[in-house]
Amino acid sequence: MSPVPAAPDHPQSKTAIIAALAANLGIAVIKFVAAWFTGSSAMLSEGIHSLVDTANEWLLLLGLRASKQPATAHRPFGYGRELYFWAFMVAVFIFAIGGGLSLYEGYEHLRHPEPLGSPTWNYVVLAVAFGLDGSSFLVARRTFNAQRGKQPFWAAFRASKDPSIFVVLFEDASDLLGLLIAFLGVFLSHLLNMPALDGVASLLIGLLLLVVAGLLLRETKSLLLGEPAEASLLASIAEMVSAEKSIVRASTPLSSYLSPHEILVVVPVEFAPTLPASQLTAIIGQVCDKIKAAHPDVQHVFLQPAVLPATAALPLSTGQEGASQKIIEG
Repeated sequence: MSPVPAAPDHPQSKTAIIAALAANLGIAVIKFVAAWFTGSSAMLSEGIHSLVDTANEWLLLLGLRASKQPATAHRPFGYGRELYFWAFMVAVFIFAIGGGLSLYEGYEHLRHPEPLGSPTWNYVVLAVAFGLDGSSFLVARRTFNAQRGKQPFWAAFRASKDPSIFVVLFEDASDLLGLLIAFLGVFLSHLLNMPALDGVASLLIGLLLLVVAGLLLRETKSLLLGEPAEASLLASIAEMVSAEKSIVRASTPLSSYLSPHEILVVVPVEFAPTLPASQLTAIIGQVCDKIKAAHPDVQHVFLQPAVLPATAALPLSTGQEGASQKIIEG
């Protein structure tokens, strides 16, 4: 068996992550400085938020790098799911650290409200942060839009297999919403002379992060456990298998994403009993090469010779179009 190549590099994903990392690192510093001078709870929560995001971008870069390792004897299908693991950890950190600390800070500020210092620092920092986060968000959105094509946003998000793109997009979007909440908290605290409103803003930022983290946890968990390939891709594979006259019938194709651009497909098939054994290997190789050439993301294809019961298997020698559709639908 030839060695499995490393997962392909994704320069667009890496560009979006690096842009977000640079923006969040700079923003975290200036937010903490502003929080120190003004005593704003919302600004401190935003500083924590940006610091967590900075660490998260580093984890995503770590996941991208780890996923590109070539296969070994201990990991015969490579390390593609390293990216899914680290993306899941990012969602955990957003939930536990970002959301949890923001809620705690807001609660403490409500218990012991203190008048804020000069709001000038906060407004300057919020304006700079909004500009930097906005630039990072535009990069992430451009990358995500290029990936989703004409799909609706939520459908593309649910169907996406590349967390290095949608995690950054959601982080940047939550950053911008958090900045707006922090601005309102600081502004209304001074306008109405109600310091407790700054704590309320911190609580709202924490709730926002919990919602975003919940969405990311659900999607990254699904990817980590293994999602099947798209029905249209499996239909195409079924048609290619059905085109081979020496295959009598086939069972439902089994598939799983190992990384955003690496799919494993297994198709149990029954060959014609009159087929010479000397031709079996050659035919399997030809069909697999045909599938890989048509679908570059399908990097692992296995046609598993088997004796399939007629009631459980699908005949492919006649009615190819209808049979292919039935294979996908089970």
